[in-house]
Amino acid sequence: MKKIIFTLLLTSSLVISAQEKEEKGTFTLSGSVDVYHSSNLKSGSLGSVGILSDVPANGFGLGMVNTIFAYEKGKAGVVADLAYGPRANAANAYDGAINQLYAYYNATDKLKITLGQFNTFYGYEVISPASNFNYSVSYLFNAGPFSHTGLRLDYASSEDLSFMLAITNPHGITSGANTQGNDYQLGGQVGYKGQYFNVAYGADGFGFKDVLYLDYTGGFDVSESFFLGINAAYANSSDADAGYQGVALYLQNTFSDTFSLGLRPEFFTTTSGSGDASQSAYTLTANKSLTSSLNIIAEVRYDTSDDVTFFGKENVTGATLAAVYSF
Repeated sequence: MKKIIFTLLLTSSLVISAQEKEEKGTFTLSGSVDVYHSSNLKSGSLGSVGILSDVPANGFGLGMVNTIFAYEKGKAGVVADLAYGPRANAANAYDGAINQLYAYYNATDKLKITLGQFNTFYGYEVISPASNFNYSVSYLFNAGPFSHTGLRLDYASSEDLSFMLAITNPHGITSGANTQGNDYQLGGQVGYKGQYFNVAYGADGFGFKDVLYLDYTGGFDVSESFFLGINAAYANSSDADAGYQGVALYLQNTFSDTFSLGLRPEFFTTTSGSGDASQSAYTLTANKSLTSSLNIIAEVRYDTSDDVTFFGKENVTGATLAAVYSF
């Protein structure tokens, strides 16, 4: 009898322990911090181009602190991505406080459903400098959109082929800045072997309801050490009689486990009924990893145009030294 009771107690204990283990989720904390110094090599009174900050050239500045809280249990999870600082304010719809905030459900091994605010699927670069090779951002990134708030469906057909559909608020809607009305934006993506074709159409939140965005983002390993990234985009609105188009190349060579060098040539044009305006930028960037977490980025950028001016000049050259710590 004692053996039977002991066996029952042991079995019950194992069942309870297994249930407790199964009910426990996984919590992760990650993020980044970045700081920098920028200089204008043409004139000490001029500003910087592509540095997402409110600090003028020839000074030290703060980028942002990015903290990502993620929790997953079973098929569901949540992500709270908080970002603070000038860089976050310049590229975020909610004044830097909330970069991303969403819940997701893995309905099957292939289908994921996401609801909330998430960074855009559109374009090559993102808000956090820890995920970019270059420290300054491209004109294509600045043209947006940056984030979307709504419903997203991701379907992985295979390891090589994926699809995404989204219905979201107009991306230009910010907290108190614009009104929602009954307008939405539709988005889609087809991904194949690391090449992504993106489309978005609908209201932009700035008063126009027929804005079309087309984007290609991809890249190729030319050799074991050399990578070629590509971002090409087009946007147009008949209501606004305006849009933009451009292409940026990301040529990056890895010389060692801790050092890499890259060149980003970019050509960007804003279009409108009153005339087009083109500008180009050439960014040379060196990345040096001091530790597995701390990365030093040295960058020289040259912007030029025959149609627009940079702080009253036809061209501008800036130098930046940044430290990006990821955890």
